[in-house]
Amino acid sequence: MTLPRVTLPRIVARDPQTPAGRHVAPAPQAQASPNGVHSVTPSFSRARARTLPRVQAMTALTEIRSERPRLSPVPRTPFWPRDREQWDRRLLNIAAATVGLVLTFPLLLVIAALIKLTSRGPVLFTQTRVGLDRRALSNAGGNTRRHTDQGGRSFTMYKFRTMRTATNIDDQVWAQPDDARVTSIGRVLRRFRLDELPQLFNVLKGDMNVVGPRPEQPTIFVYLREQIEGYQRRQRVRPGITGWAQINQGYDTSVDDVRRKVRYDLEYIRRQSASEDLRIMLRTVPVMALRRGGW
Repeated sequence: MTLPRVTLPRIVARDPQTPAGRHVAPAPQAQASPNGVHSVTPSFSRARARTLPRVQAMTALTEIRSERPRLSPVPRTPFWPRDREQWDRRLLNIAAATVGLVLTFPLLLVIAALIKLTSRGPVLFTQTRVGLDRRALSNAGGNTRRHTDQGGRSFTMYKFRTMRTATNIDDQVWAQPDDARVTSIGRVLRRFRLDELPQLFNVLKGDMNVVGPRPEQPTIFVYLREQIEGYQRRQRVRPGITGWAQINQGYDTSVDDVRRKVRYDLEYIRRQSASEDLRIMLRTVPVMALRRGGW
């Protein structure tokens, strides 16, 4: 029995459907079998695109993308003020203030009694002073976010009263060597600088250090900030009872005196350390004993 002859159509890919530059497997061809029937090879039953070889440049690009460093989140800037002072310096000042109060406690009682017996008024004199400025400095010399910039955090400073009770407490002026307001016992205290001893309590409270620039009254501070370049930079550290400027110069009586003191204060701030504070503390003792700079 003879089978009918079967003819299969050729599978040819159309030109418009062939992508440019793409390899396409050849169409399957009909092959004649011994019995006269054309058959199609199963392995070429359909056309399929060949996989393009992986290019080295693509591999390198993939590796670069995979090795991209991860960005860490930006830390938030704290809104509360931060102290720029090292803990060892602060610890030294607290220890020195404690020892100073213990050693001078009998002397404090004697001075308080003499003040009370020789003049009317309180034993201690309290006054508002400009303290540490923990904010960032601006070109205007202060923090522009505040409507009123006093140059730093204000605090109440304690001193032994050396003058008669003032009739107008709003006046903020410098004392003069021949000031008539100074009492007899007050003149002795100012000469040996013993009127500064109650400020050891300010050190324990954290308003001051034993060593640092002298704090100024708010009104005088604003005036000096306009007169002396860089004056507000003294507030970058806590004010002190004694300092590099105090052991090299006496009380302030004019702007020129303050201008010279500012140089000493900025020099101290540049090299401040616990050892530097201890050295200035030791040098303060002969300054007080020899009455250098006091009146």
